[in-house]
Amino acid sequence: MKGVLLAWRRALRSQFSGRMLLLSLVPLLLSLTLWGVAMWLGLQPLLDWLHGRFTDYGGFDASNSMLGMLGLGMLKVMVVPLLAIALLLPLMIASSLLFMGIVAMPAIERHVSGRHFPALDRKEGGSFVGSLAINVGSTAVFALLWLFTLPLYAIPPLAWLVQAGLWAWVTSRVMSYDALAAHASGAERQVLMRTCRPALLTIGLVSGLAGALPGIAWMGGAVISVVLFPVLALVSLWLYIMLFLFAGLWFQYYCLQALVELRAQHHPAHPGAGASN
Repeated sequence: MKGVLLAWRRALRSQFSGRMLLLSLVPLLLSLTLWGVAMWLGLQPLLDWLHGRFTDYGGFDASNSMLGMLGLGMLKVMVVPLLAIALLLPLMIASSLLFMGIVAMPAIERHVSGRHFPALDRKEGGSFVGSLAINVGSTAVFALLWLFTLPLYAIPPLAWLVQAGLWAWVTSRVMSYDALAAHASGAERQVLMRTCRPALLTIGLVSGLAGALPGIAWMGGAVISVVLFPVLALVSLWLYIMLFLFAGLWFQYYCLQALVELRAQHHPAHPGAGASN
């Protein structure tokens, strides 16, 4: 775990550098533009559609009965807004992760490698097409699995842990590929993904524990007032971008250091096996 902690310290130091803060603006503006327009045009129609479906299929009677048994009868007027939030949240997270992977991770890789690993050879084992495929595929699976875990919001601690587990899987899969794409060969990436899996999942899980909080806070704020719905959504997007930025830096530092150590095992005297502090 020493390598995980060293990478965390380096990522924390880089997170608040001017360059990284400016970099976070690109995926943030893309996400805000996409979801700002989507909610402006589609939020009320979505709420109306969900309300109609609940009315047609007796959803209000069933939900009122269930909430009554749980002693949460005062939430019956919030059922439709909460369902809308629950449907939109995984899509917003997935889009933020996708923008980070495509737009920000290449810049993070250049920043980290240029500053701390300038002598590390580049073997270009990944590609933009490969990155796009793994980003799109993984975020789609993440969003689908998130939807299946929606009932867990009735038990916030359990929802937090399950969603953190989903984050651990998707971030370790997506960000590890992007972190190693430029420097590792395909064979080296496979070796590192296998031998470093516990550490990669640990980084993803810790990031996920923090990443699940904005969604729970968003749901809680919606219970207080539907008026807060759009505001909390946009604030959550900003929080997700910052969390993804830190996670991207953490994975990048860890993966490149692990690559340095892997090459040192096979080529101890190789001049490109060192890293600067």
